[in-house]
Amino acid sequence: MELTGEGWTLRSSGDTGGNGDIEVSAVVPGCAHTDLMRAGVIPDPFLGTNEAEAQWVGLTDWEYNREFDLAARPEGSRVHLVLDGLQTVATVLVNGIEIGNTRNMHRRYRFDVTDAVRPGTNELAVRFASSAQAMLDAAGDDPLPYDWTYPYNELRTMACEGGWDWGPTLVTAGIWRDVRLEVWDTARADVDVTTTLDEDLRCGTLVVGLDVEGGPCEAEVVVAGHMERFPISSTGRQKLSVDVPSPDVWWPRGYGAPTQYDATVRLLDATGRTLQETHHRVGFRHIAIDTTPDEHGRAFTLWVNGRPVFCKGANWIPDDLFVSRMTPARYEERIDQACAANMNTLRVWGGGIYEDEAFYAACDERGVLVWQDFMFACAAYPEEEPLRSEVAAEADDVVRRLAAHPSVVVWNGANENLLGHEDWGWRAQIRDRTWGEGYYRELLPAAVEAHAPGAVYVVNSPVASEPGVHPQVPGDGPTHLWDTWNLLDYAHYRDQIPRFAAEFGWQAPATRATLTEALGTLPDRPDDPALLAHQKQPGGERNLVDRLKGRFPDPAGIATDTDRWHLATSLNQAHALRTAVEHHRSWWPRTAGSLIWQLNDVWPALSWSLIDHGGRPKPAWYAVRGAFADHLVTLQPREAGLSAVLVNDTDEPWTGELALRRVHVTDGEVARTEGEFIVPARTVLTLPVGPRITQAGRRREELVVAETEGADRAVHAFVRDDGVRWPAPDVKYSVERKEDHALVHVTAEVALGDVIVEAPGMRADTALLTLLPGESATVVLRPEREGARLPGEDAVSLHTRNGFFHG
Repeated sequence: MELTGEGWTLRSSGDTGGNGDIEVSAVVPGCAHTDLMRAGVIPDPFLGTNEAEAQWVGLTDWEYNREFDLAARPEGSRVHLVLDGLQTVATVLVNGIEIGNTRNMHRRYRFDVTDAVRPGTNELAVRFASSAQAMLDAAGDDPLPYDWTYPYNELRTMACEGGWDWGPTLVTAGIWRDVRLEVWDTARADVDVTTTLDEDLRCGTLVVGLDVEGGPCEAEVVVAGHMERFPISSTGRQKLSVDVPSPDVWWPRGYGAPTQYDATVRLLDATGRTLQETHHRVGFRHIAIDTTPDEHGRAFTLWVNGRPVFCKGANWIPDDLFVSRMTPARYEERIDQACAANMNTLRVWGGGIYEDEAFYAACDERGVLVWQDFMFACAAYPEEEPLRSEVAAEADDVVRRLAAHPSVVVWNGANENLLGHEDWGWRAQIRDRTWGEGYYRELLPAAVEAHAPGAVYVVNSPVASEPGVHPQVPGDGPTHLWDTWNLLDYAHYRDQIPRFAAEFGWQAPATRATLTEALGTLPDRPDDPALLAHQKQPGGERNLVDRLKGRFPDPAGIATDTDRWHLATSLNQAHALRTAVEHHRSWWPRTAGSLIWQLNDVWPALSWSLIDHGGRPKPAWYAVRGAFADHLVTLQPREAGLSAVLVNDTDEPWTGELALRRVHVTDGEVARTEGEFIVPARTVLTLPVGPRITQAGRRREELVVAETEGADRAVHAFVRDDGVRWPAPDVKYSVERKEDHALVHVTAEVALGDVIVEAPGMRADTALLTLLPGESATVVLRPEREGARLPGEDAVSLHTRNGFFHG
């Protein structure tokens, strides 16, 4: 019996910030904030400066209550109440009888309520104590180190609900995943499945885990045309195995088909009656991490089915701070946007949640690799009770839940906690107390080994491959590259060659459309309080402007004009991330991964995201799409001088003709060389550009261009960006309306940098175009919503680096 949807009531208990006693209708899954918004008690805290007005919600106790009718049940049957997600400190009552207490948002709960229910009408109540107050109480006067508003390290809840440098502080309470009653007789089991695959890829095994109650019974397992039955004579944990010879293996994007099989597990009684049936989608793949020492330090390369993979992707955070609002369609849209940007990897970051099945299923189907953090981030975590038992139960539950997914290939103990211990001054505050290292080195890897033996475990990110080595070593292990954004110009991404860049990022505001929706109107100045309310990094607004130095003329003037500021900071993010990604890819196989911080947003923000909370790609998304393309041409500094680097991330040789040109911004081509090339499969070819192209006559007015068919062109300036003499924009464009899209034809009379075409309610198929004198391009605009009116010429705007021209 599903107990989701309407029919619930939300009641306040205690102080409500002057709002009196509150009782409103509620929807499950949901949370106090979403129910209060629906009832008009609070305004949307994502809009304007409303976040401040909603702080009392997190400090209030709440109760969810509903009735349900239960028919007379068969004699001897049992009734279980199953709650897939409670946020977070809860007492569960059935007909006034307390049947359980919870303090962990990250695990599922099952309670036997046989003796509490009755035929006819029953009442279910879930009373939530304030998580914010629970965190403060647990931390006391001598807290372990943590960041942001509340000591989330004392409670197993979503860390980022207590604030982060890209999200609001909105601690909430609620039944955030499904709740149901299950009535059963004879036997039942919690079922989890995983697969293993021999290194030679010839034999796969489906491993079924059963936690059995009742019995005796029989288990029937069906997978890939194989069926086996197993007698179950006792209760408790059982493990069953079915071999699958020569399975079609599951491959990541770009390497082959992400083949999956249906697996069915049934429990049968002595007469053959089906007591329980579960269905799973599984894939067979072999995963390993190569950490072989070499002349540069130690490799950190993911191998899938015996092949090394360059991990192209991004970090994933919750796509909405009110996580119950996520839907399968929204997960699929975001993951499709990642795939459209040529990504093959997403890292689920450790300060959010273990995502819904829909997220992992979408990654399975698309061949997207998942690096899964355990939910520990940027804090020291006590290893004593009561937290230790919660962590153990959580790890056991979540690994068993996700082990079936072939996409989940890496498990990571925590985000930046080893780094924090070494570099952030934690030692003096921790003293002789535990701080979480035992979780990362012992408890968590044991859960992975027990329930997901085909996956890889990483102690932390960042981390070195050997104990005793500082976790942030460029030549060893996954590395986080934050000095660049926090302190330096983005050219400094080239200062080091990481083995695997697991985090790096550059801020920019959400798109104009999303900010306008959030603020009502875009303010004239970027330091407007409503806009700054959506900038959560301390010093972030200063960094946005400071990082324009050397990239755009007159950063101080840009900082006073929202239109110019929005365009300049958006372009800066795009070029910063393109610089980093192309640098990383140009050093394959020495560098084996490039994961941008971050793909998405929890709310409409000024943040490091590629896709804003409205689901709209920022200009950086288009830059990253090109930088992650299977065929990449990039211009890079090398010992031999400026060089064209061609990256082939396919299984076929890449052949073609490379044109290297020197082009004047108004006069056109000055010099050209051409030559044929062959780049073998999955390799990199480096070609010096040569003096004919690099010896500029008018350095501030000339560009180096490298191009070949089937790849985005690469453009290099001889001087710092703010020194390039871009001519005043001279451009013509026209709009051609089709049935369901519009074509914008653009012709440049002079060189134009970073051309972006926009229209209200439209999304462009391309952006950041560099058009040379006399060149034309066509941009396709499609409506964001079906049936939207297509734009005419008066509704289309062109933005470009040349003087911030607006059409």
